[in-house]
Amino acid sequence: MLTPFTLPPVGFGPGSQSGDEALEYIALPSGMRTYTPHLPEVDNPASVAPALAVLADVARACDVVARDGGRAQIDLSPLGRESRKLLAETFGHGEVSMKLRGVPAVAVQESVFAGVWVLQGAGLDHVEIGPVPELAVTRAHHPHRPGAMDGPRAPGVVNAPALLAELADKSRSYVTGAQVHVVNLTLLPHTPEDLDHMAMALGEGAVTILSRGYGNCRITAAALPHVWRVQFFNSTDTLILDTWEVAQMPEVAVAGPEDIADSAGRIRDVLGAIR
Repeated sequence: MLTPFTLPPVGFGPGSQSGDEALEYIALPSGMRTYTPHLPEVDNPASVAPALAVLADVARACDVVARDGGRAQIDLSPLGRESRKLLAETFGHGEVSMKLRGVPAVAVQESVFAGVWVLQGAGLDHVEIGPVPELAVTRAHHPHRPGAMDGPRAPGVVNAPALLAELADKSRSYVTGAQVHVVNLTLLPHTPEDLDHMAMALGEGAVTILSRGYGNCRITAAALPHVWRVQFFNSTDTLILDTWEVAQMPEVAVAGPEDIADSAGRIRDVLGAIR
């Protein structure tokens, strides 16, 4: 006689469920940007000699910064129209752009050469070589919208106070070169009211950054020193990673020494092709 234990279990195995549902995943970032050399067409190199001299100076500065650290600046304001056109075509648009509020307001665009930044504003027109422009660091947390850490809590605020206390503690104790501290909102339980309360409490600084290296990364400085909101979006602009970071500058916006050294060689390749 068969006992119930020898019968096949009911409700298990392929086809046993009515209308199996396929798993749906959020699309990951796609379309990673990579360096592709662009060689401007120059009929008469002598006519753009000042631009070529600037490119040679930038390559030398890349060597120094990659080896010794620090930053270098090269003034572009004396250049004429043809030289400016050549530089604009050569530098192109790299992965990172920045908006710096303040006086003067400054637009920053990384060139296709990592660590080579073009800065423009009222009375400001230069190229800076370094991991990140100095103004982006010194202005970052000047309050554009002041925070209110002791502001009232709206109904529905649950975990924001504990997260704010953690960020405030790490902000106070931060020293240059310290390891980045990350609060990953994507992995932590929170309510929409928590997010609104944190944004209100931390305020907004003077620097916003967009990195387009792999999908989009939007970075906003908080009014609280060393605190940044870092959000990654995929190619359909869906938020896939939402964090607060305590750092001098989020790493996704920083050019490393190896990248800057590579930029020196790439600029010299362009110069050789033009000459």
